[in-house]
Amino acid sequence: MAALASISLLGGCGLLSGGGSQAQQEITVGTTSEPSTLDPAASWDGSWELYRNVFQTLVAFPTGSSAPQPDAAQSCEFQDKSSRTFTCTLRKGMTFSDGATLDANAVKYSIDRIVKINVKAGPKGLLSSLDHVSVDNDLTVTFHLNKPDATFPYVLGAPAMSIVDPKAYPADRLRDDGGLTGSGPYTLDSYKAGDRAVLKKNDSYQGFAQPKNDGVTIRYFRDSKTMVDALKNKQIDVTYRGITADEVEDVRNEKAAGKPLELVENTGSEIRFLVFNPKDPEAANPAVRRAVAQLVDRDALVAKVYKGTAEPLYSMVPTGVNGHTTSFFDTFGSPSVDKAKQILRKAGITGPVPLTFWYTTDRYGSSMAAEFQELKRQLDASGLFRITLDSRPWKTYTEGFQAGEFPVFGRGWFPDFPDPDNFIAPFVGKENAVGTPYEPREITTQLIPQSREISDRGAASKQFERAQDILVDDVRLLPLWQGKLYIAASDDIAGGERAMDPQTVMQMWELHRKTSW
Repeated sequence: MAALASISLLGGCGLLSGGGSQAQQEITVGTTSEPSTLDPAASWDGSWELYRNVFQTLVAFPTGSSAPQPDAAQSCEFQDKSSRTFTCTLRKGMTFSDGATLDANAVKYSIDRIVKINVKAGPKGLLSSLDHVSVDNDLTVTFHLNKPDATFPYVLGAPAMSIVDPKAYPADRLRDDGGLTGSGPYTLDSYKAGDRAVLKKNDSYQGFAQPKNDGVTIRYFRDSKTMVDALKNKQIDVTYRGITADEVEDVRNEKAAGKPLELVENTGSEIRFLVFNPKDPEAANPAVRRAVAQLVDRDALVAKVYKGTAEPLYSMVPTGVNGHTTSFFDTFGSPSVDKAKQILRKAGITGPVPLTFWYTTDRYGSSMAAEFQELKRQLDASGLFRITLDSRPWKTYTEGFQAGEFPVFGRGWFPDFPDPDNFIAPFVGKENAVGTPYEPREITTQLIPQSREISDRGAASKQFERAQDILVDDVRLLPLWQGKLYIAASDDIAGGERAMDPQTVMQMWELHRKTSW
């Protein structure tokens, strides 16, 4: 039977907590993850945080779901056993925030423009199995795939597949007027880059979300300390993304001392890894990459920088996701200067290898600088490397790695959907999410296609285990750690434990004041 052969309409009623009246209330959320763009056709990054709350996708991931459920769609299903024809029927009477009709033509338009605009390192990479989209009638749209792909419904749940108003978004270029037109639980009332996004409850929204507040202001902070200070001073109600291990401990201690704070810990599937650029003569050498892999001490990195808020990661597929292995540990074992020296000497390298490691200053939290200082310390201490560190803000950082400017650079990854495919497929191929072409033929032509024919996703482990062995041999990607996710909030805020979807995207509508609901 095809994967997700049928997705039926998600039902159920919202539950009120606290017994109070449904009073007008708004929440202010702080984050260090500012959108890089307001146009879904351009983004394969943390901009999805905003998109999930102001746009709709055909299907999405409600809290607690491991498979996509209908949102803009009334129902979706594969039409064939080979998982190549996927049809969705939309809800009736849907509109965008500007009053325009949301119908099957708008869905086709939204997907087609992602492919046509084809932003470098953008979301087109998620649509590699899509051949074309057809409109059957006003409410029915069909996706015709060029190969079996049991993960395609999961792809449609990614915020990059947000449905946009054809009248407001050009077909062949990105929207650049600073506006946003969606159909999600909120409308974008105002937006100031680097400062805040003001969201208002969308009374015409139809979908699975049941907003428990009347609006959310998202404030964007450049550093987490300022953000946590704002929480303590009641300038914001909730923090999400980017608080450091020291700040997590600080909030814990303040809560224990009776301060009005709460801390919600979530099992995370965020991963952090290094990318080696084959355009750089040093990073292109497999011996150099393998020597780095032999030297990196993940335990020390996690202990010194993340203090229990992260765990060492030895494969690109994290713990808790089907297909996870410990391939890097199985191959390299514990960190060893002697083994790394042997790797380099065998390749004829005798002097310290100069490499520049790049990181971003404002995407993954304030710990990035400390993380890369620790990596530099470890590699320099071996005497085998001479590491230089450099950094940029995210917007220019993305331009740099997409242009091939960085020899080695750090990336974080929050899953598009909860499947092992999404921790391997996005990073391989000519066009991929890290902007450096990487085409291991066995993975791209055999293992991924084979796995996508398997409707029972739990039975695809064999392919992903083999793929990770190949990644270890190449060391083009070096996994470092897997993080936990923390929401710090004032103690009068509820819903934090339900606000994280399986893509680790904040569902703002779950947040509410305890006295108001």
